Amino acid sequence: MIIQALAFYLFAGILSLSALAVITARNPVHSVLFLILAFFNASGLFLLLGAEFIAMILVIVYVGAVAVLFLFVVMMLDINFSDLRKGAMQYVPVGLLIGLILLIELAVIYQTWSLDAITAAASISMANMGETTNTELIGANLYTNYVLPFQIAGLILFVAMIGAIVLTHRSRPGVKRQKVAQQYARQRDEAMEIVKVTPRTGA
Repeated sequence: MIIQALAFYLFAGILSLSALAVITARNPVHSVLFLILAFFNASGLFLLLGAEFIAMILVIVYVGAVAVLFLFVVMMLDINFSDLRKGAMQYVPVGLLIGLILLIELAVIYQTWSLDAITAAASISMANMGETTNTELIGANLYTNYVLPFQIAGLILFVAMIGAIVLTHRSRPGVKRQKVAQQYARQRDEAMEIVKVTPRTGA
């Protein structure tokens, strides 16, 4: 128990500090790197809870794809972040108000929790699990009770992917595009012209 408590406080402390560094770092590249560190520590907390599947998904999807994509976008785009920060202080009171409301909601939720009820529910769920792993339980529940929302979510992502492709490949004036069919249909006479140059006159 002592080792688990120490691991929890270690992961939670690093997670809190890295989350704070994400919003306070002046360099956006450093913010993305702190975000990756926060994801790794959050996956460590999920491992302590016994949710190894969620921890693996957090590392693979968010660290391996989303955060790296953020890093590439920030490094490739030439964005003047000093101009983006202008006028940001006017939104501080609204942000503090929203943060205070969320803190009050969390306090209310924490007061309604019963430690004995949570412990009893956890013991019952662990007894019903038996030898079934966490990943098997998630898969069985997802593809039986929530198969329709799962298919709808996949359809929405498919439509979003098609929309992104259509927006990317739309024809815009002044932008040259490669026409593969036209390139393959070209003949030798269209691609090359033989010019007879008279000596001492030039082309």
